[in-house]
Amino acid sequence: MNVTKETIKKAAINLFYKKSYFATAMSNVALDCDIRKASIYYHYASKEDILFDILMTTMTELSVYIETCLKGVENIENRMRCAVRAHVKFHCDRQKEVLISDSELRGLTAKNYKTFVALRDAYEKKFQDMIIQGMDQGYFAAGDAKVISYAILTMCTAVANWFKPEGRLSGDQISSMYEELVVTRLLRESLPLYSFENAVLKE
Repeated sequence: MNVTKETIKKAAINLFYKKSYFATAMSNVALDCDIRKASIYYHYASKEDILFDILMTTMTELSVYIETCLKGVENIENRMRCAVRAHVKFHCDRQKEVLISDSELRGLTAKNYKTFVALRDAYEKKFQDMIIQGMDQGYFAAGDAKVISYAILTMCTAVANWFKPEGRLSGDQISSMYEELVVTRLLRESLPLYSFENAVLKE
C-alpha cells in the first residue's frame, strides 16, 4: 500500500496528541497508517523528523493565516482585533497541532529546537510590533510591549486546552470575546487580563 507523507503526519498528530510524543513508537504510527514501519522511513528519517515537521508546519501556517487576515487592515486597533481573533480561531480549529507544539518541544534536538524557537519568536514579534505601534500612536496605554505580548499570547493560546467544538460557544464566538477583552485592556487598562479566561473556564 502506498502512503503519503501527509497521511503519516496526520496519524502521528493523532497519536502524539492522545499518547504523547515519547509514548508513541514508530510502529504505532505505521499501524495507524496500515503500513510496514519501514515504509515511514521513505518519508521521514526518524520520529523526531515527524515532530519537527508538525511543529514547523503549524507555526508557519499560523503566521500565514495571521498575515492573510491582516491584509488590508490599516488602523492599529483594528489590526490588533483582527490578530487576536485570528490567533484564537486558529487555536480552536487546530487544537491537536498547537497542543503538541506547546508540550513536546523537549523531543527536538538542540538544532531543531533553535530553528523552531526562532520561527516562534518572529511570530510573537508581530504582536509586539503592533503593541508598540499602538502605544506610539496613542491608542494603547503605555507598558512593556514584550511582557504584554506574552500575556496576551499565553491567554489566547490556552483556549486550545479547553475548547470543545461541540460546546456551548463556537470558535468564532470565543475568538470575538477574546478580541473584545484584549483590546479593551490595551485601550483602557481597566480589566484584569486573565479575568475573562477564568470566567469562561468556570462556565
